[in-house]
Amino acid sequence: MAKYVYLFSEGNGKMKELLGGKGANLAEMTNLGLPVPFGFIVSTEACTEYNQNWGHQLSDEAKAQVDAGIVELEKKSGKSFGSDDNPLLVSVRSGARASMPGMMDTVLNLGLNEASVEALAKNSNNPRFAYDSYRRFIMMFSDVVIGVAKSKFERAFDEYKERRGLKSDLELSDEQLREVVAIFKQIYKDDQGKEFPSDAKEQLYASIGAVFHSWENERAFVYRRMHDIPYSWGTAVNVQEMVFGNLGDTSGTGVAFSRNPTTGVDEIYGEYMINAQGEDVVAGVRTPRPMSELKDEPNLPGIYDQFVSLAKKLEDHYHDMQDMEITIEKGKLYFLQTRNGKRTADSALQIAVDLVKEGKITKEEAILQVDPGQLDQLLHPVFDSASLKAAKSIGKGLPASPGAGAGKLYFSAEDAEVAAARGERVILARLETSPEDIVGMNVAQGVLTVRGGMTSHAAVVARGMGRCCVSGCEEIKFNEKDKSFELGGRVFHEGEYVSLDGSTGYIYGEDIKTVDAAISGNFETFMKWADETRTLQIRTNADTPKDAAKAVELGAEGIGLTRTEHMFFEEDRIPKMRVMILSDTVEERVEALNGLIPFQKADFKGIYEAMAGRPVTIRLLDPPLHEFLPNTDAEFEGLAKDMGKPVEELKAKAVALHELNPMMGHRGCRLAVTYPEIAEMQTRAIIEAAIEIKQEKGYNIVPEIMIPLVGEIKEFRYVREIVDRTAKKVFEEKGVTLDYHVGTMIEIPRAALTADAIAKEAEFFSFGTNDLTQLTFGLSRDDAGKILKDYIDKNIYEVDPTARLDQTGVGALIKIAVDKAKPVRPDIHIGICGEHGGDPSSIEFCHRTGFNYVSCSPFRVPIARLAAAQAAIKNR
Repeated sequence: MAKYVYLFSEGNGKMKELLGGKGANLAEMTNLGLPVPFGFIVSTEACTEYNQNWGHQLSDEAKAQVDAGIVELEKKSGKSFGSDDNPLLVSVRSGARASMPGMMDTVLNLGLNEASVEALAKNSNNPRFAYDSYRRFIMMFSDVVIGVAKSKFERAFDEYKERRGLKSDLELSDEQLREVVAIFKQIYKDDQGKEFPSDAKEQLYASIGAVFHSWENERAFVYRRMHDIPYSWGTAVNVQEMVFGNLGDTSGTGVAFSRNPTTGVDEIYGEYMINAQGEDVVAGVRTPRPMSELKDEPNLPGIYDQFVSLAKKLEDHYHDMQDMEITIEKGKLYFLQTRNGKRTADSALQIAVDLVKEGKITKEEAILQVDPGQLDQLLHPVFDSASLKAAKSIGKGLPASPGAGAGKLYFSAEDAEVAAARGERVILARLETSPEDIVGMNVAQGVLTVRGGMTSHAAVVARGMGRCCVSGCEEIKFNEKDKSFELGGRVFHEGEYVSLDGSTGYIYGEDIKTVDAAISGNFETFMKWADETRTLQIRTNADTPKDAAKAVELGAEGIGLTRTEHMFFEEDRIPKMRVMILSDTVEERVEALNGLIPFQKADFKGIYEAMAGRPVTIRLLDPPLHEFLPNTDAEFEGLAKDMGKPVEELKAKAVALHELNPMMGHRGCRLAVTYPEIAEMQTRAIIEAAIEIKQEKGYNIVPEIMIPLVGEIKEFRYVREIVDRTAKKVFEEKGVTLDYHVGTMIEIPRAALTADAIAKEAEFFSFGTNDLTQLTFGLSRDDAGKILKDYIDKNIYEVDPTARLDQTGVGALIKIAVDKAKPVRPDIHIGICGEHGGDPSSIEFCHRTGFNYVSCSPFRVPIARLAAAQAAIKNR
């Protein structure tokens, strides 16, 4: 019989694949002797079975094991599940292997019905608490498990309070809460056509199933795509005895971090509420108080000091900053969760460097502790200091996630997404965010909420995304219906500009200029450790001196790809390019190309100078020629006048150049075979620029000339002969020589399969994984987006193969090519220059496969540096 249920006492922190992160950590805390309410975990394997094989129902075998887990809970608690006398209530929470805050579902206070709520009221001597718990359970179960819209209950609750002149939930009496429970039950009955379920086991089975099913909800799909979490992992479910923070002034709930997740400072950072449940803090329904004030609570002496002591114990045990959820029930502290806390990039580096200084972790452990993708946050904009000085704030909220954002206001995730697709900069404003808002948050420059604290959903998710966020600005008068809010004496409507400073919490009613952030301090220290550890060289893809200089500033050690075609689209060059393409004779083409040599040479000299002697790989012209042709009648008429030819003749030639599938057509090395003069012009510009920059600046440049789209050794040989012949001619003309290398992009499957033959003449390989992926999958990258969404949604592909290297298929071709090439040419230089060169998992594959370098866009260079170091550590 397969085992699907594990007691906390049967697990440990190393069982995350099976028990999920939350369950494994609850088991680990139990083993450490921390005060953890007892419970059990329904495994990730059960989730997979539930969603794929059990028809979205718990099997009888799984139910039997859940029942056995409840029996153990009853023994530990001395209570009885579903009892009318001494009821055991439980929470049902998700817990995936990777933390996914707010993305899946939770049910609290499960086990309540008309009889057990009376028993709870009697046993606790607190009827108000019992009915407060019951109304919460009805709303949560109805929403999460059954699908009755939560807004129906919230609207009814708000209307009830308004009728009685009540502002806070805490003002309701037990009798009033009884009335609210009756209203909630009627909402359920009106929606479902039947009474609210009263059988505790029925509630439990349905709730476990709902959590498993939430692994497939839209927000979970979006989050997994953003964070590269495979669908196959599934989530576990944690069933745990309830402890209650809503039992009065000696009870409460809190969420806290062992260090500041925004700055990394070694201080307890978090929030708590008295007489509340955990959902109140995270959901931002009420604005909580700073955790530091807990030490001054008159009814909870010693609780703060006990919490701090245990928080540091957990940090020392896990060797990392911890994010903890606690409940205090009648003066007793309980831990409901711990996990490695999500943090900003600045905080991640500060914590990693500090933990090394404190002797708690090694440099290698510190390198593994930081998510490479987070480094992107350090490069996000801040406000221009002069513009900020001239601006006047209109209000202030909590500085929930650092950075600066400016854009047009939108009041729903859907509207924000549509506006962003139009190219607008967007600020998403919400009363409070919920997991359904994740798509809007992802496209926004910043997020603004009226409710919620520093650990609310908006704050946690925005920090993880690197979006600036200002939360809990309760002075805002928010009108969701009219898509407007009032702040600072002004009314702001949809489409008007606002700016947010997530580092200070200030809000501005104008569009403030932003600038790139500067990086130094901990970044330099940390990246030095990474550079000392990695073996892969990190290059960049750069087509301009500006891009090349930025990449060097961010740590690039060379250029792995310069796309020469981008240089021809500038206004003073495109006419000459068009003349060349539409010429009738070689002589006419050569004349037009000669006019382009000064431009090409100047481009290459600028790039060489920016790279200051570092290696530079330049790809010969790659795209199909029709991309350069005129698009309008006016452009054709101007070109016809310049060439002295009829417009119709040029249009006819343009039509003749059209291809049904140009990405597999007349491009790459095929252009040089048909038009050798193009390769001659580019080679001359590359070599002359290298000679001149050495004479002018003293840089010893060794150009790497890359021939694209080779699939046959004879193609490569033909074009290489053009390159070598032209280089020799330039050397004779200039009276100097220099070293240069000629290699190829491996982007056609046939090239990978015949790499041994190609390597006899190619001095380096650079894998163009963009094209290699589309040709291996048979997907046009221009249209792949329409297909891939369905494939990922339906779990045919777990991730987008254009974003993360497909190591099974495309990776197999790469391994074949490397294994064939190295015996033929042991000193062959191997790299990657597709977009995968900046993806951490793809970088690890390159490390394992024996690459010399990866090349990526300039702003991903720090990510690649860290990912390469992590790959070196993991594969020792």
